[in-house]
Amino acid sequence: MRKVTAGLFHSVDGVVSEPFKFQFDSFDAELGEGLTRMINTVDTVVLGRVSYQEWAGYWPTAPQDQDFAAFINPVEKFVASRTLTGPLEWENSHLMDAPLEDFVAGLKERDGGEIAVCGSISVVRQLLFAGLLDSLQLMTHPVIAGSGRRLFEDGDPLTRLVLQDQSTTSKGNVLSTYGVRAND
Repeated sequence: MRKVTAGLFHSVDGVVSEPFKFQFDSFDAELGEGLTRMINTVDTVVLGRVSYQEWAGYWPTAPQDQDFAAFINPVEKFVASRTLTGPLEWENSHLMDAPLEDFVAGLKERDGGEIAVCGSISVVRQLLFAGLLDSLQLMTHPVIAGSGRRLFEDGDPLTRLVLQDQSTTSKGNVLSTYGVRAND
């Protein structure tokens, strides 16, 4: 069975939205190397509508010598949306033809490499709480963002995590990878 992973840039105070506002001075070579290792195992990406629209407006025309551009443009992408209609213009992008949880559960059963949820805070939350996310990597930058959307909200269900891996980069980024543990 394929694994579903998600990685989010994260501030110390828990903000995961608009990381470009707070990560610019702490993104270092080790963080880049970790992301490169991750994308080398992924052959399918899941995006929400908002992330799809933002990324489809940028990555197809970004310099293609960037590792992430060379990965994200040709990779197979599935988009969860109730409002977009197909066909989607960005290379190898398809609308999901079933509800998110059902679609991702079906993707996990297919042959292939890892499935990565990129950006898409709502999608990460839904898959995590549905038990479909195998690992969640939080790349915590040494900054207090002050405002922005956080991954976890008041009223979220009790969800126990288990630390799978952790490292710290030279600029103080803490990379913590968690798996979901059965609630006791």
